[in-house]
Amino acid sequence: MYKSVIDTDTYISILEPRHTDELYNLIDSSRESIGKWLAFPTFTNEVQDTKTFIDKSLNRYASNNGYWAGIWHKGKIAGSIGYLYLDWSNYKTEIGYWLGKDFEGLGLATKACNSLIEHAFTDLQLNKVEINVATRNIRSKAIPERLGFTQEGTIRNYELLNGEYLDRNIYGLLKNEWLNNNN
Repeated sequence: MYKSVIDTDTYISILEPRHTDELYNLIDSSRESIGKWLAFPTFTNEVQDTKTFIDKSLNRYASNNGYWAGIWHKGKIAGSIGYLYLDWSNYKTEIGYWLGKDFEGLGLATKACNSLIEHAFTDLQLNKVEINVATRNIRSKAIPERLGFTQEGTIRNYELLNGEYLDRNIYGLLKNEWLNNNN
């Protein structure tokens, strides 16, 4: 399956059923930090929930409509990243990502995002990559800003999470912008 080496300590690879226990344990041990900004830990209550998620991701991969990959660092799963969809009519996608609490602040999400951006523009020949981030998630917002994305707007009350409505910033990067910044 797909694997991309980021550096000597880090790579991303498509999540497979054999990763179920390791991924569930990471989610479970980081439930509070992940759940502050994302809803999925609320729905991940047992190993079977993670297996179902991986199976759905593999089906999306097989139908060429996105996928989730694991981010591995020094031999341990550190988090996950993926294309939430592949919009082939408009040649765009959205990247989602999260890290376990012990892997935050190491630059892993930025490096993994950069890898998926390069894949989107070079291999998939997409025209646009989007990243949506909770407006108050300062660390996560720094990633698209660091990678040259433009903030295109804010969706107010995007989702109800932990009893509170969260706004989302929408960031976009066009292929020609990426090419101009990387040549």
